[in-house]
Amino acid sequence: MATSAQWLAGARPRTLPAAVVPVVVGTGAAISQGGAVWWRAAVALFVALALQVGVNYANDYSDGVKGTDKERVGPMRLVGSGAAAPKQVLAAAFLCFAAAAVAGLVLVVATGAWWLILVGLAAILAAWFYTGGSRPYGYRAMGEISVFVFFGLVAVAGTTYVQVDRLTWLSLAAAIPVGLLACALLVVNNLRDIGTDGVTGKRTLAVVLGDRRTRVLYSAALIVPIVIALALVPVRPFAALTVLAIPLTVAPVKAVMSGATGPSLIATLQQTGRLQLVFGLLFAIGLAL
Repeated sequence: MATSAQWLAGARPRTLPAAVVPVVVGTGAAISQGGAVWWRAAVALFVALALQVGVNYANDYSDGVKGTDKERVGPMRLVGSGAAAPKQVLAAAFLCFAAAAVAGLVLVVATGAWWLILVGLAAILAAWFYTGGSRPYGYRAMGEISVFVFFGLVAVAGTTYVQVDRLTWLSLAAAIPVGLLACALLVVNNLRDIGTDGVTGKRTLAVVLGDRRTRVLYSAALIVPIVIALALVPVRPFAALTVLAIPLTVAPVKAVMSGATGPSLIATLQQTGRLQLVFGLLFAIGLAL
C-alpha cells in the first residue's frame, strides 16, 4: 500500500502552478473590471487544483496500466512503480473529479450561468481522455492544445467571469501567456520522456517534433508570455512588472537549449513551475493596479 508521502508525490505537486496561476491572474483581471469576489475566487482555485490533481492521478493510472511508465525517470508513479493498485489510483482520480464537479456547481448556482456545467463537463472529459480510454489524445500530440485551452483560456477567463458575471477582453488576452506557461510544463515533461514515450508508442508533441524543435518550443513558451504581457502595457502600465520574472527564464532555457536530458530536466520542471508562479503573481498585480 502506498504511503501518504507517495500519494503526495503521485499528485505531482510541481505541476500545481498550472492550476494556481490561472485563478490568480483571472482574479487580477476581475479586480481591474470592478472588483473580486473572494469566496468565488477561492472556490475556483479549489476546482482548478482538484482537476489538476485528478488529471495527474488519471494519467498515472492510464499510463501505468498501458505499461508506458515502466522506465520513467521522472517523479513518482504510483501504478508504474507498484506502490498502489491501479483501482486505488483510479478511485483517487474520480474522487478529485467529483470534488471539482461539486465545487463547480456552487459557482454555477452563484452566477446563474448554467452553461458553465457544459464547460466543467468538458474539462473533466478532457482530463480523463488525455491518457484514458482506447484513443487518448495525449498519445496523439494534442496534449498541449488541451492544456492551453483549459489551463489558459477557460481557467483565466472563467475565473474572471464567475466574479464579474461577464467575459472580458482583458481576461482573454491575459489567458494567452498563462496558457503558454502551462504548456511549457507539459513540454519539458514530455521532452524528458521523449525516449521512453517513442518506444512505447506514446506520440506526444515532443515525439512528433523531435528533440531539437521541442527545445525551441519550450524556450518560446517561456519567452513569449513576457512579450505578450509587455504588449498590454499601453492599457495596463503595471503589466511591466512581469520583466522582474525575466531572470527566472535564464536557467531553464539555458539547460534545455544546452541539451539537458533525463533526470537533469526534473530540476528544469521545478524551475518552470517557479517561473510560472512568479510571473502569474506579477502579472495579476499588474492587471489589478
